[in-house]
Amino acid sequence: MTLPERLLVLVAGLAGCLGVALSAAASHLTGGGQLQTAAQFLLFHAPALLALAALMALGALHPLLGRLAGLALVLGLALFCGDLSRRAFSGVALAPMAAPTGGFLLMGGWLLAGVAGILRPRG
Repeated sequence: MTLPERLLVLVAGLAGCLGVALSAAASHLTGGGQLQTAAQFLLFHAPALLALAALMALGALHPLLGRLAGLALVLGLALFCGDLSRRAFSGVALAPMAAPTGGFLLMGGWLLAGVAGILRPRG
């Protein structure tokens, strides 16, 4: 496995861990709806990042597009989940338009992952 693939596995583990932690926090806080949404996004994307890393390691995806997909998903999660979590804990946004930008990055990451499978290298 290359370094980018290993980093995706690391981030997948972190996303899973944070998803579980935010789920627990959401169940104990009043108005934890934003935390629950952030937790769900982290938990949904953790296995997706693992799969992306595995498919890239197997050569089933176009390497550059697979890496771009992973980057978009990771940045999207950071912005979207980070913004929802910060709002839930402090009432302050992470940055203007952080959640919508993160959402668009997540959608773009999923589209890139699909295209990476279609345009995989010949061999």
